[in-house]
Amino acid sequence: MSLPEGFYIRRVEEKDFEQVTETLKVLTTVGTIAPEAFSNLLKYWNESTVWNDDNDKKIMQYNPMVIVDKRTETVAATGNIIIERKIIHELALCGHIEDIAVNPKYQGQGLGKLLIDQLVAIGFSYGCYKIILDCDEKNVKFYEKCGFSNAGVEMQIRK
Repeated sequence: MSLPEGFYIRRVEEKDFEQVTETLKVLTTVGTIAPEAFSNLLKYWNESTVWNDDNDKKIMQYNPMVIVDKRTETVAATGNIIIERKIIHELALCGHIEDIAVNPKYQGQGLGKLLIDQLVAIGFSYGCYKIILDCDEKNVKFYEKCGFSNAGVEMQIRK
């Protein structure tokens, strides 16, 4: 499945600050973030790589992506896949999908699934042996449509 006419996908850029933070509000509390802090975070993400024996292939640790409406340059969806080098499975790579959010104006158009598909493709292109995510119970059916299956229970402790 490819993006609908009039949309494209790319890494998050500094100019996306307001739209990404606003889109993420459909997912959870974002809080107050200064544009400079967002810029510093993107710089860190864009410079962070995962150790790789194959020096010809750079593995980006953070892969924040947006789907953008070409007509208005509006961020329609955002998400990230974070790549982790494990000790298990002979130092294998694992992908963690995080912070999937679709702008309310663009919900129901299949963009969430297309974003998930892109993030999964990034993870597998880096050689991840598995890609995991946590979600609310209400979102299980959506992620099952994206090819994920229930593999356990999430536990947490908060301060």
